[in-house]
Amino acid sequence: MNILDKIDGLQAKFHEVGLLITDPAVIADQARYIRLNKEYHDLERVLQSAEQYRKTLANLEDAKQVYYNEQEPELREMAKAEIDELEPLIPKLEEEVRIMLLPQDKEDSKNVVMEIRGGTGGDEASLFAGDLFRMYTKYFELKGWKYTVSSFSEGAVGGYKEIIFNVTGTDVYGTLKYESGVHRVQRVPATETQGRVHTSAATVAVLPEADEFEVEINEGEIKWETFRSGGAGGQNVNKVESGVRLRYMWKNPNTGTVEEILIECTETRDQPKNKERALSRLRTQIYDKEHQKYIDDIARRRKTMVSTGDRSAKIRTYNYPQGRITDHRIGYTIYNLQAFMDGEIQGVIDQLQIAENAERLKEADL
Repeated sequence: MNILDKIDGLQAKFHEVGLLITDPAVIADQARYIRLNKEYHDLERVLQSAEQYRKTLANLEDAKQVYYNEQEPELREMAKAEIDELEPLIPKLEEEVRIMLLPQDKEDSKNVVMEIRGGTGGDEASLFAGDLFRMYTKYFELKGWKYTVSSFSEGAVGGYKEIIFNVTGTDVYGTLKYESGVHRVQRVPATETQGRVHTSAATVAVLPEADEFEVEINEGEIKWETFRSGGAGGQNVNKVESGVRLRYMWKNPNTGTVEEILIECTETRDQPKNKERALSRLRTQIYDKEHQKYIDDIARRRKTMVSTGDRSAKIRTYNYPQGRITDHRIGYTIYNLQAFMDGEIQGVIDQLQIAENAERLKEADL
């Protein structure tokens, strides 16, 4: 089927969804309204790109008609200049439309909860986890995204044994999902006296933040505890029990097993706010566990391991002596480690998106 024929089929769908989101019965069903509203805006973006593609094709055809049929040299010269300008645009616009026609991952527009944990390597792994956290926060600044830290455990010599934080912005999960996995560092640790290069690792998990209506939680079964948030002494000690800890027994619908979920939140000095944020993290954790089967199915279908969410897979190596970063999923290597650690990671994410889109286009036969 011609790509423009596919687009024509979307016009009716766009009109239908446009009518539905004005229906009072749909507006009253908040979950359905949010889903349809997103679908409407996604279709609108596809149709706008398609219209630009269609107009460019028409303008190119008109310019060719003038060039081949017109006798006036000046008009032919103008037509030739227009042809030279428009012809290179056609493949790019067509590729853009093809990618937009791919079924969108419904998670991509969500905000995320990120977890970074020091892995093998002891103190050096904690320091590297701290370096990764700094790298991401620099990237968030470049993107105009906001982040808030929920909880953290510092390493003995700096960095973090574990740090958990929320990130909000536009298409956050669709961008950061490529970061899930094991990040490996090769460098001389500050504690190393012999100057030998050590290998350490940290794991990164990127979880799409769940909306309230997407996860069922029996709040009556949550066990709450409160405690004083940690402090460095003196005026910094929190004298009220603002930190919260929740325990929840959850039955995995995929396996039938029951497991305890434990979450702590010391994000603010306001206990009700910490409770609210702990609940949000509980929803996100359950949503993530319930959707692991969906993520595994995607991984099995695709040859690339680009965005499977497999947190045990080694995805990237940061080699300090060579100033090199290698992404193992696509065999992509660059030599700008310092800039990368200062948040300039978009180039690698772009390459990962290109690799995944190529696989998805092949899969969808577009």
